[in-house]
Amino acid sequence: MTVPLTQRGRLPRSYRFVAGLIRPLLKATTKQQWSGAEHLPKDGGFVVCPNHLSYIDPLTFAHFLYDNGAPPFFLAKEGLFRIPVVGRLITAAQQIPVYREGRRAGDAFQAAVAAVQEGKCVPIFPEGTLTRDPGLWPMTGKTGAARVALATRCPVIPVAQWGPQRLLPPYAKAPKLFPRKTMRVVAGPPVDLSDLYAANRSDARARHEATDRIMAAITTLLEDIRQEQAPATRFDPRSAGLPATGNPRKRRRIPPPPPADAAGGQRAG
Repeated sequence: MTVPLTQRGRLPRSYRFVAGLIRPLLKATTKQQWSGAEHLPKDGGFVVCPNHLSYIDPLTFAHFLYDNGAPPFFLAKEGLFRIPVVGRLITAAQQIPVYREGRRAGDAFQAAVAAVQEGKCVPIFPEGTLTRDPGLWPMTGKTGAARVALATRCPVIPVAQWGPQRLLPPYAKAPKLFPRKTMRVVAGPPVDLSDLYAANRSDARARHEATDRIMAAITTLLEDIRQEQAPATRFDPRSAGLPATGNPRKRRRIPPPPPADAAGGQRAG
């Protein structure tokens, strides 16, 4: 099944160009085992929340959405928008830049809310980065998806995926194309957040409760795919002392201390 022509006609030309390049490559290099597409809303904007296993899974996940009539409009790291050619393409394709710090850090939230209100499918990875769980289970989530959902009262569709980590292992730079890997993607029914809609937007408890429900729904779907049970306690990278971003296995280079005299001290003589 492909995106209906009526929907494709509304997509930016740059979007259709990129999809026309990537989609045939994914079909040639991967197998697709998809289910749950009936849960994707046919009308109106919505947020869709997947687990995050590999740098390649935004593409394999987008393939599932695109071919099932829900072309995604991603939140992407601001740095990607500064890359020559790539930046121009994703800007023209109306993807949403995310600024992690500074005065523009809240722009992504406002842009995501606007995109949902325009009737778009907005994927948000609630973990915020690749899972650091040793067994690749979903870890604790951030509240961004919940904030957008509570602000717009839109459907939130949980999605579990398994297989991208075999195509491109976490933090790897080169894909393992052969043999062809199966991309398993399962969408579930909307997460019920209706009892939280009345909460004040500054209510942190409501945001965290919504986030917990979203992560629980994703985890349940992944348990069904893997036919395994997830750990009883969700992995928290902060409690484990891991950095918020970047490869946790990569040793951080610590600069050597300055000479004693350069630091204002006195050398032993």
